[in-house]
Amino acid sequence: MSEPLVVFENVVKRFGDFTAVQEMNLDIHEGEFLALMGPSGCGKTTTLRMLAGLEQPSEGEIRLAGQVMNDVKPHERDTPLVWQSLALFPFLNARENVEFGLKMRGADAAMRKSKALNWLDRLGLADFAERPVDQLSGGQRQRVALARALVTEPQILLLDEPLSALDAHLVIRMQGELTRLQRELGITFVYVTHSQSEAFAMADRVVIMGDGVIAQTGAAREIYRNPANRFVAEFVGRNNILAGNISSIARGVAAVETPAGEFKVHLPPMRQAADGDALSFAISADLVHLADKEPTGDNVVPCTLISEEFVGSVITLFLESADGTEFKAQVQERELANIDLKDTKTLYLSWPTSSAHVLED
Repeated sequence: MSEPLVVFENVVKRFGDFTAVQEMNLDIHEGEFLALMGPSGCGKTTTLRMLAGLEQPSEGEIRLAGQVMNDVKPHERDTPLVWQSLALFPFLNARENVEFGLKMRGADAAMRKSKALNWLDRLGLADFAERPVDQLSGGQRQRVALARALVTEPQILLLDEPLSALDAHLVIRMQGELTRLQRELGITFVYVTHSQSEAFAMADRVVIMGDGVIAQTGAAREIYRNPANRFVAEFVGRNNILAGNISSIARGVAAVETPAGEFKVHLPPMRQAADGDALSFAISADLVHLADKEPTGDNVVPCTLISEEFVGSVITLFLESADGTEFKAQVQERELANIDLKDTKTLYLSWPTSSAHVLED
C-alpha cells in the first residue's frame, strides 16, 4: 500500500521552553480536503508552517510524496500558502500577481501571461486581469491569491484562515468556490481555521487540536455527534456537558448521579464501568426538548431561563438548573409558539437516553 501524500511522524515543535506541537502523528491523503481546527495557540498554524517549510520540526519527520522535508527550503517545496492577509503585491495588477510564482521559476513571459490569464478566467476574474489589486473587492483579492497559488499546479495547497477578513456573505460564497475548485482540481487542500462552520462545510476530514495535541480526527458529522473528550465537546457545537458518578447499571444503561439530577446514559460497547465510577457525558443542544410542563420519563431537569440568542429561525436558550448547572437548548422558532418564555418561571428540558454521548475524559 502506497504512503499517504503527507506524513507527520512523531513531530515535535518547540520555541525555547514552550512546546507548540507535541508528538504529532498525522497522515494527509492525496486529493483530500483536510481542515486543522482549534482555539488560538493550539498549534494548528505552527503545523501548517512546518509543512510549508517556514518552521523546522524540533523532533520527528515530515514527508511529502515520500521525501523527507525537514531541511527543504520553502522555495524548494511545492507547497504554496494562501495567507490570512493574502500578501498580494500592491504595486502589481491582478495578472502580474498571479504570474509572480511562474516568474520565480524561470518561465518565459508568454507562458506566464497565458497561464495567469487562464487561472484568472477560471476564477471569474478575466475582466479584472489588468486592474491594480487595491482596486479589487475583498472577494476578488481572495481569488487573485488563490490563482497565484494554483498557477504552478501544486500537489498540495495550504490555506491559513483565508476567509477571516471577508464579510459574512462573502465567506459563504468563497466556501462554495473553494469546495468546487478542490473537487475539480483534485489537489490536496490543508486548511487552517478556528471556524467550525468553515471546517465542517468544506472539509472531508477535520483535525481538532488543543495544546499542541490532536484531540480528535474524523468526518465533521462524526466529531459533532461523537466528541472524543470534554475538550472537543466544549469546542465543537453547543453541547451540554454533565459529570457525576454511576449509581446503577442495567442492560448497558448507566444511571449517573450529577449535581443537576440523575440521568441515564447508554454505555459504549466494551466500556468497563461499575457502580461509583465517575462518568462524563454530553448532550447536543439541538437534541434537547423544551416544555413548559413537566414531561414524563427519564432525563428531565427543571430550569430557569437566563438568556437567549436569536439567529434567524433558530433560537438558542441558555438556562440554569436549581444547583447552578448551565444548560443550552437549540430550537426552531416555531417550537416556541405555544410557550410564553417571559411569564413561564420554570421550563423543563428532557432528552432520550440514546442522545447522551459518553466522553472518554
